[in-house]
Amino acid sequence: MTATEGDRTVRDPSLADAILPLVTLVVLIGGSLALFGLDALDGPIQVALVICAMIAALIVLKNGHPWENVQAAGQRAVASITSAVFILLAVGALIGTWNMSGTIPTLVYYGIQVLSPTWYYAATALICGIVAMSIGSSWTTAGTIGVGLVGIAAMLGISPGITAGAVISGAYLGDKLSPLSETTVLTAQLVKVDVYRHIKRQAWTSVPAFLIGFVLFGLIGLFWGPAATDAGDTGSELGALGDIFWITPLNLLPLVLLAVLSIRKAPASIALMISAIFAGVLGVFTQSDVVRVFIAEPGLNGVLAGIKAVWQAMATGFTMDSGIADIDSLLSRGGMDSMLLTLWLIIGAVTFGTLLEEFGLISRLIDPMIRAAKGTGRLFLTVFATAFGLNVVAGDQYIALVMPAKIYRAEFARRGLAPTNLSRLTADSGTVTSPLVPWNSCGAFMGAVLGVPTLVYLPFCFFNIASPLLSVIYGFTGFKIEKVEPVEPELPGTDPAGT
Repeated sequence: MTATEGDRTVRDPSLADAILPLVTLVVLIGGSLALFGLDALDGPIQVALVICAMIAALIVLKNGHPWENVQAAGQRAVASITSAVFILLAVGALIGTWNMSGTIPTLVYYGIQVLSPTWYYAATALICGIVAMSIGSSWTTAGTIGVGLVGIAAMLGISPGITAGAVISGAYLGDKLSPLSETTVLTAQLVKVDVYRHIKRQAWTSVPAFLIGFVLFGLIGLFWGPAATDAGDTGSELGALGDIFWITPLNLLPLVLLAVLSIRKAPASIALMISAIFAGVLGVFTQSDVVRVFIAEPGLNGVLAGIKAVWQAMATGFTMDSGIADIDSLLSRGGMDSMLLTLWLIIGAVTFGTLLEEFGLISRLIDPMIRAAKGTGRLFLTVFATAFGLNVVAGDQYIALVMPAKIYRAEFARRGLAPTNLSRLTADSGTVTSPLVPWNSCGAFMGAVLGVPTLVYLPFCFFNIASPLLSVIYGFTGFKIEKVEPVEPELPGTDPAGT
């Protein structure tokens, strides 16, 4: 099918047009992982995504679209991640100042004494679930409490990868079931259902999925946790933390401030930055010796030294040379510049995904899938495949949420399936699976802030794996599938629910 745009003839994409960018993505991503291993996220995958975006742009130009349209789509792609950019930079700053101020060392110091390796993974998932449900943000939970819990795991000699999986499992449970979560609110709005009704329906997959994960984490800790502590004694690390930092509950004030700002619905990037600055200022007074050593300029005026320390921790992160490897690797982190590789990754992925979406390359693949999905189970499986596939090729959870909600809303209405089924399914398939893809904005974020590569923690994100599987199983079995009166579109291609 062709159309005219000005003096140009614009053609609809062919099936080959739609498949070529995806094949290129698979080949380049697979090649980068084969050649560079886990180091592929340090640049090679970013290059692969940029090349894929260029190939998609060439296909769009071949079909008659002007370069100005391609350029505008790229600009919209970058604009769509503005919020994520500032959140990432703020988290980088926060990790730097929270280390310098003693906030993370205090969490680690107290956590080691309270949390037993036997039930550590299960407790991590539960703690992160409660925190995320309270503040409505999986990113904030992972970037704050999660960082501390992964640090404690390293000090205890247990697996940071499994701990990261537990952090993400709990964080996404809380994110899905919190009325403060922007993705939860967005999903409900997209399919036009009440947010609390949406949360209630989500609980039917989220709670069982989390219980499955909780039991698995408990079993792993029961059979492997105690043995892992034989690798080393944490007494020297605790003593060193106490010698280097003034360990006091006052150090947790930045965490309390962040929680208050989040509950009061302050924008995430602003809440994180305020907490980062507050932690830096607090650290100048409570950790003056640490600040002096960090700056390493003995003759510098105290006020200037404090300003420089906070500024540097926010910009390039906090560094320490205590002579104890575990402590140095835990605390020498953060800074806005530590997020630049992640931002490069997200920009490449979202630009590629936006080109596929706006110029019909994705819909060219999805339309035949809808026609082939004859039963409810097949339809649910198709929605899951679409959402997860968009997380892979588009690299952004919002695209993976918005597109299936728009595309399948009319089909669910035509088949007499309540919109709550679609809202639950898109959340399970789009939101929850996003941190499982290394180049997705969520997977890149989690890997960056937790310091654990996505492919390492992926097998242990039990909640994120079980939740979409349960949703699809419900579709095939009919369990907890809400029915309504079927609604036929008034005209072919019309969405009765509106757009």
